[in-house]
Amino acid sequence: MNPPLERSIVVLGGGPAGAAVALGLRRLGHAVTVIGVPRAFDAIEGVSDRVVAGLQGVGIHAALAAIEAPSPRRATWAGQTTALNSERLVDRAAFDRLLWQELQDHGIECLAARVLRWQPQDDAHVLQVQRTGDERSLTLRAHFVVEARGRLAPHVSAGVARGPETVALLWRGQGAPGGDAASAVESLCDGWAWCARLSGGGVALQLTVDPSALTLPPRAQLGAFIRERLASVGAALPFLDIPADEVHALARTSGAVLAPTVCGNHWLRVGDAAMAADPLSGNGIFQSLSSALQAPMVIHTLLNHPADVVHAKRFHQDRVHGLFQRFARIGRDFYVQEQRWADEPFWAARRAWPDSLPAHGTAGAAAPRIEARPVVDRDRIRLAEVVVTDEQLLGVWHVDGVAVAPLWRAVQAAPGQEVEALTPLMGGAHARAQAMLRWMRAQGWL
Repeated sequence: MNPPLERSIVVLGGGPAGAAVALGLRRLGHAVTVIGVPRAFDAIEGVSDRVVAGLQGVGIHAALAAIEAPSPRRATWAGQTTALNSERLVDRAAFDRLLWQELQDHGIECLAARVLRWQPQDDAHVLQVQRTGDERSLTLRAHFVVEARGRLAPHVSAGVARGPETVALLWRGQGAPGGDAASAVESLCDGWAWCARLSGGGVALQLTVDPSALTLPPRAQLGAFIRERLASVGAALPFLDIPADEVHALARTSGAVLAPTVCGNHWLRVGDAAMAADPLSGNGIFQSLSSALQAPMVIHTLLNHPADVVHAKRFHQDRVHGLFQRFARIGRDFYVQEQRWADEPFWAARRAWPDSLPAHGTAGAAAPRIEARPVVDRDRIRLAEVVVTDEQLLGVWHVDGVAVAPLWRAVQAAPGQEVEALTPLMGGAHARAQAMLRWMRAQGWL
């Protein structure tokens, strides 16, 4: 048997989360190998301008060619129909192909392969992988592994937090090109539907339901089943002009899930492999990026700053769990808005999960407090004093390049003379001290 191929860092999954981590690690000087296979289903997704900015921020540019310009979205929810919002539609198959090539253009080794076996050892991981189109397998020995294979990444079942069981029935077809891109969403008695059409004619429909409330047909009949269910849904009617024999369909789980532990000394979970929220709470790419943006600095700390390992692990764990709770509550608030079917099983389960706490905290409910928390300091994670509030549970370290904790301490010590107390800490700039005080008042701290 050939000896294993040595690799420093291996990222499993070449989607947005895995790519963001790989590119960030590359900028920090690490050698990275990405292992991935194409998505099983040619999906269409909707993203916002904020997602595009996030992708650009991590160094993804060429793949943005697969993201269309903003197009109108029609929303029928809680008995009202609006067309005030827009979203940018993404052909995920095209996006992923461009992203895979872009990673290689950045000098990142990319292996089109699936993982057959993953065996952690004391200070390394042994991975057996099979390349696409090759019956032979390769054995890699990696010092660090990033799990970024999405919802289908293997989980240790014990301790996994799950929301109400949810399945997305996906319907994908190709119509005539040349039309205008558009999308629509509509709430239903037993779920909700999302519909989209690309300017190139690609059409996608998503019907989100509780799997215990219906019996799914065999895979070959699933397309006809989805089409029949959506035939009376107003939002779907403009998207149903594709012949039935041109449609592909798939059912996949889409409920919220949170891994109990997302970081170890030699491994890390990001994206949907770490936490995946209900799709109603926001698009998947935004959620994936949210947990991946600081991951390169976490990994860099784990590998190069032993004294801060515990802080790096706590930082990633707290961030992922905090994001999960926020996204879960945002989704809950959308379900609460729909009052017509509040007592129906689908809606009743989701309007009360995960809890009754506000999605973004309550300003002024508890006094701000100074604590030592892990923060991102350039290329690493370290401990620093931050101001923790009900809205900023991870803490505020800097505002406009200025450490906040000393400022808050000075304000507390000088009631009635806050500006005078802040001015020396702002380099003698009286106007900046006034501006910082106004910012604190706007946050509800004073």
